[in-house]
Amino acid sequence: MDLPVMPPVKPMLAKSVAKIPPGMAYEAKWDGFRAIVYRDGAEVEIGSRTGKSLTRYFPDLVEAVRDNLPPRCVIDGEIVIAHEGRLDFERLSERIHPADSRVRMLAEQTPASFIAFDVLAVDDTSLLSTPQADRREVLKAALSGASAPVLLAPSTTDIEVAREWFDRYEGAGLDGVVAKPLDLPYRPDTRVMYKIKHERTADVV
Repeated sequence: MDLPVMPPVKPMLAKSVAKIPPGMAYEAKWDGFRAIVYRDGAEVEIGSRTGKSLTRYFPDLVEAVRDNLPPRCVIDGEIVIAHEGRLDFERLSERIHPADSRVRMLAEQTPASFIAFDVLAVDDTSLLSTPQADRREVLKAALSGASAPVLLAPSTTDIEVAREWFDRYEGAGLDGVVAKPLDLPYRPDTRVMYKIKHERTADVV
């Protein structure tokens, strides 16, 4: 593997705020495993939020990446499993298993999806210093021919749409909204985005 951005890279992170800030790009906050996918031809590596390899646990996604992403690219996103109309983190967690036979079985029984929401490199070009708004356009082009289970994350610059997403999708296993400054370069392992999460309350008797 020989890419302009090489693994391991820890993904760019978000800090919690109470309200959705204005004037940014907005996306759903997915409840899954954060992952950076590296593809160089037939070689595919999936790195976790901490930089560790997840590749062996998701053979289904390795094949999907080869089928749906550009031949040479580095894409940031979230691994999720949907079940009965909502994201199922418990089923996703079960995919991390030491036995190869169970890994293969779970890949067939509970296949995962990859939701792409940022791009770090395409071909021989690193995009780490490219502003968020421009990276989004590159990402859209990179995934123009993609289909499930590799999907482009919806994004909007309309704060009213972001507020609607925040309210509408709480019951679907989504975790809130992420806001990204439009001029933001990609800064690995740094909390420079913003996340607005649903409050979780419990009645204690």
